[in-house]
Amino acid sequence: MSSFPDHFSGHAKLYAQARPSYPESLIAELAALAPGRAQAWDVGTGSGQAARMLARHFDHVHATDPSAGQIAEAEAHPGVTFGVEAAEQCSLGDASCDLVLAATALHWFDHDRFFPEAERVLRPNGVLAAIGYDWFYVDPEVDALIGARLLKPLEPYWAAQNWLLIDGYRTLPFLGAEVRLSPSAIHLAWTREQLEAYVRSWSAVQKLGEQTVRPAFAELSRIWPDQEPRHVVMPMLTRAVRL
Repeated sequence: MSSFPDHFSGHAKLYAQARPSYPESLIAELAALAPGRAQAWDVGTGSGQAARMLARHFDHVHATDPSAGQIAEAEAHPGVTFGVEAAEQCSLGDASCDLVLAATALHWFDHDRFFPEAERVLRPNGVLAAIGYDWFYVDPEVDALIGARLLKPLEPYWAAQNWLLIDGYRTLPFLGAEVRLSPSAIHLAWTREQLEAYVRSWSAVQKLGEQTVRPAFAELSRIWPDQEPRHVVMPMLTRAVRL
């Protein structure tokens, strides 16, 4: 297996618990665009959030991640085969997939090697899609605090790959005809504690240590009471092509 930037194995359990599922409407739209429903490849699956959703639409989902720790935390599903494999070299046969999906993962790949691999496994007219979480929004007071005390201080510490996601993958050389996807967002009823767990799962926070976010969390606790659910909106960043 090729080397890969492993930012998540050390906190795979937190990642599995804290990362939200994707909008069902977005997954359904991607499935509808695929030329068939026989098989999808969820590449860089992490703990399988997208894979289990794809299994509602495809006969079989092949879900892979180079992190054995991440795969170990993936909840089993009868329609999903999980495997420890690199995005750049998987065990799938040629022209075996209708959809290749990278969910909050494409920015970590070796793109010069991954794009040809995706092209190899896709059937004619197959769809390659990349989706990811954008910044979240709660309310003006919380958003202002998070922006000033958390997002801005963390900005210099994001890995270079993170900026590919933040830019919506616009600069990556996708091959194929661009497919326009409907705008979508994740809507959550989260407590402050759940939002803090999500923030702790970020690679930049794990790199710097949890002490870097404690002051911001302390300020947040003064305006957001314990165990109080609030509406959290997380827009999706998306890009898709048909090969």
